[in-house]
Amino acid sequence: MKHLNIYHKIAALLVLALVSLQSVAQQDPQFTQYMYNMSVINPAYATANEGILNLGGLYRTQWVGLEGAPKTGTFFAHTPVNDKIELGISFTNDDIGDIVSENNIYADFAYVLPVGIESKISFGLKAGVTLFDTNFNDLMLQSGGSSSDQAFDENISKAFPNLGVGAFFFADNYYLGISAPNMLSTKHIENENGITATGVENVHYFFTGGYVFDIDKNLKLKPAFLARAVKGAPMAVDVTANVLINEKLEAGLGYRLGDAISGLVNFRITPELKVGYAYDFTTNNLGDYNSGSHEIFILFDVDLFGFKGGYDRSPRFF
Repeated sequence: MKHLNIYHKIAALLVLALVSLQSVAQQDPQFTQYMYNMSVINPAYATANEGILNLGGLYRTQWVGLEGAPKTGTFFAHTPVNDKIELGISFTNDDIGDIVSENNIYADFAYVLPVGIESKISFGLKAGVTLFDTNFNDLMLQSGGSSSDQAFDENISKAFPNLGVGAFFFADNYYLGISAPNMLSTKHIENENGITATGVENVHYFFTGGYVFDIDKNLKLKPAFLARAVKGAPMAVDVTANVLINEKLEAGLGYRLGDAISGLVNFRITPELKVGYAYDFTTNNLGDYNSGSHEIFILFDVDLFGFKGGYDRSPRFF
């Protein structure tokens, strides 16, 4: 369709943009396989496996078939530098209909302390920049005229500094985390000539947890949850339950309250390499207009100093 009515385009932008013009919706991207993408939402995420560089990437295409639907890609890398400090970087690109693009580039610092014999707690700090860009060139009136809203007359390209904090309590078979990865509120689109068109990035709060139950030697049950809160929007809650067979094949179901039902599967190809896929079936009122959401991830562990030949390191289930 060469010429879309501008009001349809603006409506799609208002509904779909993770950076909402009215600041009433959740703005950070969502992930079904959040347990394998923890660095992006919590700077305190730690593994405490010295000498191991953890690399990960995830790509999500949301609401397939709906014009202007979001597409999100993330990448992270982190590693312990000693028994108390872990360092990492993360990158997230969020694109909404080739109109709004947001890139988040962060460095992470986590300080890990022992708690008891097996458990540890880490405190993290995330610092970086958000690059926000808009492209309104394709917004066209059927009549060929210009938009009546001058907030859309010029493209926007801005950079915003940001900070995040978090805490992560964990052992080999469980974790609890709380974080706020974007502590600084920012305005992306200012008011122009009395026209209210403000996009405010509000602080998002995340609470996560997971546990591994040993059913028998070759079968484990892995429930996990994520709760996300932001001012002006209902709390979002994700609950998943996966089964792990022979520590290689994992499959399960997830439910996002009032939004989607998910199927998840991943496979450990080698001890260092894991790949996964998730599909979301939309249950809200957008379900009639899309064929669901798809998400893939890849995790890769790099043994920096050849330690694997000298000891058996504890498995990481999350």
